[in-house]
Amino acid sequence: MKTLKLLFEKNLAWASAIKDKDPEFFSLLSKQQNPEYLWIGCSDSRVPANQIVDLAPGELFVHRNIANLVVHTDLNCLSVIQYAVEALKVKHIIVCGHYGCGGIKASMDKGVNGLVDNWLRHVKDISRFNAEELKGLGQKQKFDRLCELNVIEQVANVCKTDMVQRAWEAGAELDVHGWIYNIENGILKDLDNSITSNGQLEEKHGMYELT
Repeated sequence: MKTLKLLFEKNLAWASAIKDKDPEFFSLLSKQQNPEYLWIGCSDSRVPANQIVDLAPGELFVHRNIANLVVHTDLNCLSVIQYAVEALKVKHIIVCGHYGCGGIKASMDKGVNGLVDNWLRHVKDISRFNAEELKGLGQKQKFDRLCELNVIEQVANVCKTDMVQRAWEAGAELDVHGWIYNIENGILKDLDNSITSNGQLEEKHGMYELT
């Protein structure tokens, strides 16, 4: 049986390097987690949340799935949001997509990809909702823009969850942000779609029904 010895060696080297810098790091970390941020990102291996923003373990609460979707029937994602908002009291929820997303690309193709096609129906809906804007774009431009539009839609979906609604109603300081990451240069881009209240949500996305 293969034990992936190399990964255990790398883990030991990583843990040792951290303890050399701060002997109490893991001891203190094990007693609590107190992140200010929830990161909802794509499962793509090229988009590692903590490394992109250079945060240490314990500073970023993370949920990842294909194409960074927030779906009202996904109990996994909703449970993460609830824990982050109600237990950890995060102050920021970041939805971060990325250019070149394989999930977005698969949603644009007419081929059959299997089970994932059911999940990507949500992205196809976003494409349909924004058909007029996407119609005049070249294939690369359309791909990039759909990656951005997907993030914007997921920001709205986060805001509509009852957990975020309750937090805002209680006066909690909670901002929801939409970012996108460029794999080709490692740089994040703010999509200027931050929402901090129901007023802003309605202003940016119109009338809505809560999930």
